[in-house]
Amino acid sequence: MAVMKKKGKKAAPAIQTSSLPDIIFMLLFFFMVTTTMREIELIVKTKLPSASETSKLEKKSLVSYIYVGTPTNVKAYGDSPRIQLNNDYKSLREILDYIVSEREKLSEAERPQMTVSLKIDEEVRMGLITDIKT
Repeated sequence: MAVMKKKGKKAAPAIQTSSLPDIIFMLLFFFMVTTTMREIELIVKTKLPSASETSKLEKKSLVSYIYVGTPTNVKAYGDSPRIQLNNDYKSLREILDYIVSEREKLSEAERPQMTVSLKIDEEVRMGLITDIKT
């Protein structure tokens, strides 16, 4: 009986990399679509109370936020509640100017739909909240 010998080792087939760029672009596109960029850096601490009644906002671009809470840098600003508009502390008098400037950025058709959202720490006294609302 004849014995058959193998002549040399066969090399492993090369890995197909033709679909690799497609996979990379799909991952890149996925992360670009799902990632949101934070526009405002919070400089006040807010622990929001639980909500019992909420409504879904259709356009988040029409919402302007007012943050109220204790400053993150307590040594420089103290521990009394402060008002944050965009990325800076403001006073009660400057809230109206802020709302007017935010409204001016919108088109004529979108101005009536503008919403002001108050994100207020649960430890803030109601007197300050009433002053902000008025």
